This record gives sequence, structure tokens and C-alpha cells, in this order.
Amino acid sequence: MMAPQYPFTCLLACTLLIAGCTPFAPDGPVEVGIVGDSGSLFEEGVQLSPAAQHLRAASTEGLVALDSSGQVVPALAERWIVTDDGMSYIFRLRERAWPDGEPVKAEDVELALTGLLGQLEGTALGLDLAKVTDIRAMTEKVVELRLSSPMPDFLRLLAQPELGVIKSGSGAGPMVVSRDDEQPLARLSALPPQERGLPRRPDWEASSRSLAVRSLPPGMAINAFSKGQIDLLLNGTLSAFPQIELGPLSRGTIQVDPAQGLFGLVFRSDEGVLADPARREALSMALDRAALIEPFGLGGWQPTSWIVPPGMFGDQAIAGSRWEGLSLDERRQIAATRMATWRDENEVDEVVLRIGMPQGPGSDLVFDGIARAWADIGVRAVQVRPGAGAELTWRDTIARYSSPRWYLNQLNCELEIGLCSEAADEMVNASLSITDPRVKRRMLAEAHAVLVAEDVFIPLGAPVRWSLVRGSIADYQPNPWGLHPLFPLSGPTN
Repeated sequence: MMAPQYPFTCLLACTLLIAGCTPFAPDGPVEVGIVGDSGSLFEEGVQLSPAAQHLRAASTEGLVALDSSGQVVPALAERWIVTDDGMSYIFRLRERAWPDGEPVKAEDVELALTGLLGQLEGTALGLDLAKVTDIRAMTEKVVELRLSSPMPDFLRLLAQPELGVIKSGSGAGPMVVSRDDEQPLARLSALPPQERGLPRRPDWEASSRSLAVRSLPPGMAINAFSKGQIDLLLNGTLSAFPQIELGPLSRGTIQVDPAQGLFGLVFRSDEGVLADPARREALSMALDRAALIEPFGLGGWQPTSWIVPPGMFGDQAIAGSRWEGLSLDERRQIAATRMATWRDENEVDEVVLRIGMPQGPGSDLVFDGIARAWADIGVRAVQVRPGAGAELTWRDTIARYSSPRWYLNQLNCELEIGLCSEAADEMVNASLSITDPRVKRRMLAEAHAVLVAEDVFIPLGAPVRWSLVRGSIADYQPNPWGLHPLFPLSGPTN
């Protein structure tokens, strides 16, 4: 069961956590399922699905990695130092070899990371990495990354699976991956310690287990877990959450990550009733965010009306609610008046808005709550699938690091996901070279205020990510980043 220090827990876990579990063969592979499209496990490039992220992290190490708790740990680099000004990170590489036997050198890392930065241009991760100004090999085993200004969470960003170092199409572990020709299944085996730059262990192989990893649609994945075909199921989302109750979970437990990120609705149109930010705000004002999540039984889930969690701005005071001092009824009265005025001025009988949402009973529950709230202000909501020409679309994204800049980057105009603010983007870009942390927070707070005033996004609260974990899995921990490394599941990690 989840430790009490996490932001929210699943009340269902209290009743679903069962001491017993199905017998498991210690010599057999650990069976892992990752919720997603069946073919997404083997995606390539720098824009990866969660399944492909997990596989990339297992087979292709970067300079650093994330452990089971989400903390940064050494990977290709055995150690590093950060200069006093916080703008230079110097990494010492382990004695490692590529699959072809050639040693891993600093120039390999320089070449690979420089290429990745180029490939990431125009993506959210590319915006996150905009502070990197130089990558250079200092010696055969030492590489330096320089930043335009300090970034306390830089190592966590550098640990992202997409930044795994590749040479000649291959990574350097910590696991070897083979693909099953007959089904979308990856088989993973851990490299011996000496091939990971660690001391040799004669008894290592006897205590190591292989993994069998597949990506499955949510209903199929939950069913496979309930039948004992999967030991660990990762990347469950809110849209599939109610399906858990349909299966016999007497052999397992549900774990909910204390996730950070964006969860809400992006405006895709600024035409008609949505042309004025005040009317876009009216749609946000009308929502009872806590009521939207109440049917899921998630205790401690924190709703929010802000794009960036207020506490991230430090000494920049931001109210707990965007409409502090107004009751829900008062907010809905204001919203209804704005909508009625527009209908009268435009001689329109009805306002209809389409919301693009992923398939799943959880999506349906959230939509029903939104539709009831908007009906109270004279708006009829219609649920459609993503890509079906909706005026608003569901956005559910896990943060890669804890900073206001991550949240602001998600709505950058360059990404073309919906309405945006070039003025806010300019402020975020200007902040990249500011070294004074208080001045930087102030500028990011101003960028946030601009985005909020433009009402380009309706925030609801934190994303929801859950896993199903068999009692035989000893190395799983909930963490805020939605990434659960596969390598520790293989057994001894040293």
C-alpha cells in the first residue's frame, strides 16, 4: 500500500490489497504489461509512448537514470560534479563497452547528445532542454554539458529515456532486448555487472531473472493481470481506472503514483463563442473539479484552477483558487450571464461544444461531470474521439521535472496543440538566461499570468497514473514521474 507521504492515495487499495498471490516460478521471466497500443512498445525516435520509454530506458542508458523511487542515479556516468555557478555539469564515464566491444568514450556521448538535441527541436522535451548551450568531450572519459543559467532539476531531465546514448543504432544496456517475431513482445535480460562497469559477481547469473514485456490496450491488460498472466501492469490512466473494479484483484494490488503534470482541456478553437477569453474562462469557472473525480474514489487528489501549481513560484504569492472568494453558485451565475449575452447578441439558440476525449469509462465519467456543469450555464457538451474536429481536447501529461517552465512549455505555440500565447512564450524564452532565481521565478510567474488571462487551457488537477502489482514484485515503488525502471525487476542490480 502506498506510503502516506504521497499527495493522494487510492481508497480502493485498502480493500483490494490481499496478502496472498498466485504462486510464481522464480526461474521464469517477470511478466510485465504496459497499457498502450499493442505496437507502441517498439517505437523509435525521440517522441515515445510510455511503453517505448520504458523499453528505451532498459536498453539504452544515458549519462544518468531514474531509480524505482524516481531519484537520479549513475548510469553511463559513474559520478559528476556541478560547478558553483550551477551552469556546468561534468561527468566521468564508467568503463563500459558498446555491443560491438568498442569502449564508450566521451566523444560518443557528445556526438549522440548533440544529435538528439537537433532531433528534439520543435518538441516539448526540446523546449525543456533549451538551456543546454554546449556539449563537449573534455577527455576520453569526461564530458561537460553547459547551461545558459542554473537548473536545479537538470539531472532529472537528463535522465529521460529519450536521452539514452546510442552509437551505430545500439545502446549500452543495462539490459539486452530481443523481439519476439510472432507477437509484440520484448524479452529483456540484464547485462552482467562487469559489462555495466561494476565488479564481477560469480553468483550473479543464478539470481538474475529475465523479463517479458508487452504493451496492451487497458481492458485486455487488466484482464491479463486478473488471470495471473502478468505480474506487473504499468501506465494505467484515469480513462481506464473504473475497469479495475471489473476484475478479480484477489491476487494483486493497485498502486497510484503521486503524479505531477497537466490534466485538463486544451482549447483548439477561438472562433464563435470561444473568441473571447472571458467566455473561455466561463467554461472553466463552471466546473466543480473535486466533483469530477469523486466517482473514482481517489482520496487526497488535489484539484486546481491554475496551469502551474502555485507553490512552484516560491515567494510569488498566488491564491489557492483562481476565483478566491466566489462560491461555485456565484461562479456559475457569472458564467451563465456571459454565455446568455453572447447568445442574445448573436441570435443563437444553443451553444454546442465538442470535447475530444480518449475511449474509456473514466473519460465518460469525467465528461458526464463536465456536461452537467456546462448545461447549468447554457452550453451543451458533445463527447467525440480525439481528432474528430473538437473545439476542446483532453490533455493528460506527466511532468518530466518539477519546474514552472515544464508546465509553460507544454502550451508553447511551437507545439501547435491548441491556443497559446506568443507573449508568454517570449517571457519563458527570456528566462533561460536569467541567473538570479528570484528574478527568474518572477518572470515565469508573469508568463503564467499571461497564459491564464488568455484562457488557453482549462486545468482540472494532477494526472492520475496507477499500476497493478503482484505480491511477488519486490522492486516497485510509486513515484511522481510515471516511469518505473524495468532493470531492477531482474533481481540484483550490482
